[in-house]
Amino acid sequence: MGGVTPPADADDETSRGGWLVWGSALSLYLLAVFHRSSLAVAGLAAAERFDITAAQLATFTMLQLLVYAGMQVPVGLLVDRFGPRSVILTGALLMAVAQVGFALAETFVLALLARTLVGLGDAMTFICLLRLVATWFPPRRIPFLTQLSGTLGQSGALLAAAPMTWALGSLGWTGAYLSSAAIGVVLSLVAVVVLRDGPSGRHHRGATMAWASVRASLRASWAHPGTRLGFWIHFSTQFSATALGLLWGYPFLVRGEGRSAAEAGLLLSLLVVAVVVAGPVLGWLVGLHPWHRSSMALVIVGSIVTVWTVVLLWPGDAPTWLLVLLVVVVGIGGPASMIGFDVGRTANPVERLASSSGIINVGGFSASLLLVIAIGLVLDWRTPGSGTDYPPEAFRWAMSTQYVLWAVGLTQLVRYRVRARRVFDRAAFQAEVRAR
Repeated sequence: MGGVTPPADADDETSRGGWLVWGSALSLYLLAVFHRSSLAVAGLAAAERFDITAAQLATFTMLQLLVYAGMQVPVGLLVDRFGPRSVILTGALLMAVAQVGFALAETFVLALLARTLVGLGDAMTFICLLRLVATWFPPRRIPFLTQLSGTLGQSGALLAAAPMTWALGSLGWTGAYLSSAAIGVVLSLVAVVVLRDGPSGRHHRGATMAWASVRASLRASWAHPGTRLGFWIHFSTQFSATALGLLWGYPFLVRGEGRSAAEAGLLLSLLVVAVVVAGPVLGWLVGLHPWHRSSMALVIVGSIVTVWTVVLLWPGDAPTWLLVLLVVVVGIGGPASMIGFDVGRTANPVERLASSSGIINVGGFSASLLLVIAIGLVLDWRTPGSGTDYPPEAFRWAMSTQYVLWAVGLTQLVRYRVRARRVFDRAAFQAEVRAR
């Protein structure tokens, strides 16, 4: 008789606990994006500290992206086996150790190892956050909280722009990176207390997954043209924003466009603001017009190519309004890459969603990796002598390497857009999307 009240109380307690868990996990994702982006405003300082070339500087971000992309599917398996709490805390610990190592490193090799560990810890974060959202909240809230988590998490890059510029100037290299590590330790200690894998227990342990079933799932996912379309959407939209936000934006704005350190920091902050604002808008448009998702991606990539072309052809330094337009349009490409995941979601059955998402996520990060390396190599090629005194002409050559990636990406996007539409009957497809 009196058994009605306890379930209501239990639901309230679960709801309160879910918001606490989500807040703690979100703070660790913010931290991961902060660590990931902290080198964006420290590229020139890193080149001078370790006495390295532009190509060697690009290696920091290259390995970080390589590790991140390569760990997407393995991390998903680790979460299934050991639970999100254990995996996300391990990632936070790895990033704290990595930032301490980066703060104290005096050689290129040690610094390289530290940034590799940042990529490893970063890769363990977002998947865990999404899993915790799916476990703690009712299905009707999951889509909204997933979008909100990704959007709020990107503000971690905002914290790595102007504040890191100030920290490097006021505290020096070692002080700035030790401070970021200390923040990570504090947030991790809070997470140890707050995080639980689910309402029923602090830890979740799953069954060991057979490698044969993993391979079969990956093969089946890649065989579907919808997965490949998602891959090439992710490939084409993301790399320009990633390369600017993670490494080359600050040097390009300071050395290539003659901007002050403060102006460059503000422009990179605006890049993140564009990401945060565009995310919900694109999510709403994709929900309204699922059949035109690839069309949205084509329009966005076309806009990015157009604005970059104007900037690179502008005689002398580009005016402020044009650089503002550049970072806003490029920033929109970041959340536009999420369209690829939605295409993969509607192209694969539930049991293949993890494998298809892992495949698609490799697209943008592999393109970003290639671009980061190419920019560094071209800067070294076009810069007289050695050092980091890159002339504006070198940046025009270096940033032009994006056209190769756009050509490949857009060609494949159009190709698999045609193939995917042949597979789907339009009416049946739209009914399926609404049902999901």
